[in-house]
Formats: sequence, structure tokens, C-alpha cells
Amino acid sequence: MGKYFGEELSEQHKSLSILIHKTDSWQEAQALFLDLHGKLHCGLVTGSANNSVDELLEDLSPQEYSIMVDCKAETIAWVLWHLARIEDLTMAILVKEGSQLFNAQWLTKLNSPIIDTANSLNDDEIINLSKKLNKKELINYRNAVGKQTQTIVGSLKTDDLGRKVSPVGIQQIRKSGGVSEDENSLWLLDYWGKKDVAGLLLMPPTRHLLMHLNDAARWKQQLRSGKKPFRTQ
Repeated sequence: MGKYFGEELSEQHKSLSILIHKTDSWQEAQALFLDLHGKLHCGLVTGSANNSVDELLEDLSPQEYSIMVDCKAETIAWVLWHLARIEDLTMAILVKEGSQLFNAQWLTKLNSPIIDTANSLNDDEIINLSKKLNKKELINYRNAVGKQTQTIVGSLKTDDLGRKVSPVGIQQIRKSGGVSEDENSLWLLDYWGKKDVAGLLLMPPTRHLLMHLNDAARWKQQLRSGKKPFRTQ
């Protein structure tokens, strides 16, 4: 973790994991979260200059979004979808206790064949999703989710951090189809259901992004190294 996006981001996350559990340190932890989270989204999300995420995406060809570099890899399009859907579901429904951004309009614009987090897709389904997704709208959706998270976390108070995830929110995600009924997807509900707000902030909108964006950056590097990819269709 941190190899492609800089070790400083891993260090920031370590500091956040310490501060966020101290009742008198929320303002410092909040500022650290917003800074770290912003660096894991396009600069547009926080109104800052282009960053490492922009550099990752700005010169990708449509084909490069949909290539599996090896048998253990997904695709860059899959990563962006997976990250955005999970962040939207967990932050909007479980942290804010509201409604996700994703709706019928986004589904149409994205041209997605699925509505869930894509955890349970096989290789054929990953390739299909990756080719069908509207890449511009995929980035737009992820940017919108990032802005939503910044607003949600910016409004949290110290007392919110220890609040346990509501079973109502977990059921809301399941009923909405945000998580599929496949066991490789359903486990997410049990995982999130055991968290409090602080625990959620340390994974879906931070560490999870860092891990998968580093995967995507590594795949991009491999794609341009001349090595024959595992799957292109």
C-alpha cells in the first residue's frame, strides 16, 4: 500500500487511525481525513490542482480501462466502479443515514449492466462491465460521490464517531440491490454491520481507495510495459 500514490498517504492513514479514536481529537482527525480522502479523488472533488488520481486517469485510452493485465487482476474500470459504489453506499446510507446518490438517472448515464458493488463478478462479467460502462460518466459519478463524502464527513461531530451502523441501513443497502445475493457480495453487509462510524471512515473512503488505486496504477504501468495482457475481451 502506498507504492504508487506515495508512502505519505499510508502514514496519513496510520495517523488518522490513532486520532479518530481520541474523543478530544476529532477536529484534527476530521481535517486529516478530508485531506487524505481528497488526495484519493480527482482534484476537482476538493477544488485543488490535478493530483495523482488525475494523472492516473487523464491519458487512459478507452481500451486500457477494460484490460486484465494478469489472471489475478480486475480492470481499471472495475476498480473505479467498485470504489464509487462502495463509498456511495457506506457514506450516504450508513454514515449519513440517508439515500445514496446512485439512481435510475445515473444508471442510464453510466450504461452499467449492474447496480451492485461488483464483488461477485467472474472474469467474463468484469470484462463486460468494463466495456459497457461510459468512462466519462464513471469518473463523473465517482467525483460526485467524493464530493458527497467530503460534505458528510465535514458535518460530523465527535459524538457521531462511536455510533454503530444501523441494521436499518444494512437492510436498505440489501433491498436497493447495492449488494448482490451472492455470498461473495453478501459478506460486505456483515462486515459493515459490525462497524461504527469511525471504523467506516477508516476503510471504504480511505484505505480501500488507497489499496485499489494502487492496483490500478500498477496495472497501467504494466499495460504500457509491452507485456502481453491476460485478457482484453
